[in-house]
Amino acid sequence: MPIRLLHRLAVTLLLIAASAYWTSASAQFGSKSAAATAAGSSVVTTPYVRAELLAHAPQGVAPGQPLWLGLQITHQPEWHTYWKNPGDSGLPTDLAWTLPPGLDAGDIAWPVPRKMPIGTLANYGYEGTVLLPVPVTVASTFAPGPLAQDATIRLRASWLVCRKECIPEEGEFTLQLPIRSTTALHAAAFEAAAKAQPRPVMAGTSGIIPDSQAQLADGNALQVSVQGLPTALRGKALDLFPETPEVIDNAAQWSQSWNGSVWTARIPLAAQRSNSPSVMPVVLAVQDSGHGAREGYRAELKVLGTWPPAASMATVSPALAAALKANAANAAGAAVPAPSGASALTLGAALLGALLGGLLLNLMPCVFPVLAIKVVGFTQHAQNRRAHRNSGLAYTAGVVLSFLALGALMLGLRAAGEAVGWGFQLQSPAVVAGLAALFTLIALNLAGVFEFGHFLPSSVASLQARHPVADSFLTGVLAVAVASPCTAPFMGASLGLTATLPAAQALAVFAALGLGLALPYLAASLVPAVARALPRPGAWMDTFRKLMAFPMLATVVWLVWVLGQQSGIDGAGALLILLVGMALVVWALSLAGRARLWMGSVAVAAMALMLWAFAPHVTRVAPAAEVAAAPAGSSPVSGWQPWAPGMAEEVVASGRPVFVDFTAAWCVTCQYNKKTTLANADVLADLQAKNVALLRADWTRRDPAITAALAALGRSGVPVYVFYRPGKPPVVLTEILTVDEVRRTIATL
Repeated sequence: MPIRLLHRLAVTLLLIAASAYWTSASAQFGSKSAAATAAGSSVVTTPYVRAELLAHAPQGVAPGQPLWLGLQITHQPEWHTYWKNPGDSGLPTDLAWTLPPGLDAGDIAWPVPRKMPIGTLANYGYEGTVLLPVPVTVASTFAPGPLAQDATIRLRASWLVCRKECIPEEGEFTLQLPIRSTTALHAAAFEAAAKAQPRPVMAGTSGIIPDSQAQLADGNALQVSVQGLPTALRGKALDLFPETPEVIDNAAQWSQSWNGSVWTARIPLAAQRSNSPSVMPVVLAVQDSGHGAREGYRAELKVLGTWPPAASMATVSPALAAALKANAANAAGAAVPAPSGASALTLGAALLGALLGGLLLNLMPCVFPVLAIKVVGFTQHAQNRRAHRNSGLAYTAGVVLSFLALGALMLGLRAAGEAVGWGFQLQSPAVVAGLAALFTLIALNLAGVFEFGHFLPSSVASLQARHPVADSFLTGVLAVAVASPCTAPFMGASLGLTATLPAAQALAVFAALGLGLALPYLAASLVPAVARALPRPGAWMDTFRKLMAFPMLATVVWLVWVLGQQSGIDGAGALLILLVGMALVVWALSLAGRARLWMGSVAVAAMALMLWAFAPHVTRVAPAAEVAAAPAGSSPVSGWQPWAPGMAEEVVASGRPVFVDFTAAWCVTCQYNKKTTLANADVLADLQAKNVALLRADWTRRDPAITAALAALGRSGVPVYVFYRPGKPPVVLTEILTVDEVRRTIATL
């Protein structure tokens, strides 16, 4: 009796998965402020900058191990943001962190800035791409909880971006940082930022750092002398950046020279000077040539003499005040631009798309494993119109309510700051392993290895016969559990819109999706002609039941492969061992008499030992280096490169088109498209002829950067296929690719 067993296991699995996610979220968010972006993105893009929250934890998050966070800002040409001392106008970038207990963020380790003259003024800041790194101390009291796999990092950042005009901007960022595995994807960026940080001047032969000083001269200039600079700098012209604002005339011309190993300069004071420091920290670097990064050196100048009276300090420089006032007036009537590629669907179109998408979801390969349950269940009621109708209505209710529950869970996690999208549950190794165990049990039951009635008293085992409506309802729950990783045509844009809709409207989209999935079976239960066309119950049902064990086992193979992409080859092997142990337990408990007692005891003990030894390997999220070298489901055809944030934009800026495949190992539709359309010789030849760069964004494991990129395209799940073209908006293809569609799009590049 397969249906009773799989129903109870399906419900248990879904409850465990939901509980695990909510427990993890509670452990990470319980002591945090509720302020966070709904999308939980690590990337904020404006018309002027692209800002991304990055992390570097090569040894994981643990006491005594290095941990760096940072905000990387990529400016549009001619635009810039500011250093800690912005100069004559501007504001420094401000970072406000919300971290789990036990993590303490330090100050920004500011890289060496550039001097940017603007008329009679001069500012200090950054152009191009700059990373503002922040060291984080992990205290010995850091305790993320036994179920927590990630630490949630939140950042509220504000910056002023300027060209001739200035635009104040801000963003909220959320990043899920793996606690026990390596995070080193952006190691090169953090290494470059470390080299760009100014170093203290070198000690002399005595081991003592020599004094550097600034002597007040004539009441309107500083006579600066700095010792201990590297020998390689001698004779070269240097830039000086004061960390104390409103002291020197930033735009003035000043003289400098070398006296042996001592660098000297005479720098005019600001006419509107408001600070009179006794110690003045400065950063020195070789005069900017506009080529590459520069090494900087920090010295603390002891100021000798008496400062002349200072001018009253202004809260904001006159130049900045005028710029902000003008921009506030302009912004009052300006519309906020929508993210590139964002969905422009109306709610009505989204509901219709969800209904059609759910209908087509019945044709997806991932729904096939529940075909046996649907066909056998409907055939049993074919000659009983009332039972048939009740079964269809109950199945529909199970599907719709399950989609609503899954949608509510996804929206709740997003509101809590989690970067999740459609199919997020299969990004958890525990859920993948649980589904593999469920389908293994279903396959064993269908094959006749055991019957559910052997494990429970007859009063409990007969619940199916006494409650057929509940049985059909739980069949709908199982259908959603299996179908949820798939994305059918029309689904992508509709689900993407849920990120921007109020909760009630977003849940309506999920309900329409569930109604579409259940619609064929609901129609079959309500139309008598369909019921009469169904075959009568007979011996063929037992043969069909055993035949359906094989697609269930094929699904297990796929799930083990998915787990291998997440936990590595050791995790996949551990899961196979546990599945064998589980099969042994089921077989032993199906025996009769004393054999059941002895064999069952041995099997249960062996299973307990295997769980203790191998379960940690299954749920461990392996570092990327331990997973197979190629991205999940990658084609053997060369030319595909791993996707990284900003990489597509950089390639397009060079004049080359880009094709991005957003994929995941657990997405059956993704794998089908890879092996068919994306492996087609004509498609590959067209891509090569147009010199298209091929990028693959692997979403098998949780990746907030990919989640943010999907949200920017108006999507929340995979597959998504996008062509980026120089000077043109991106083109998003359909979920089920065809050779003609891809070739037509390539021809327009």
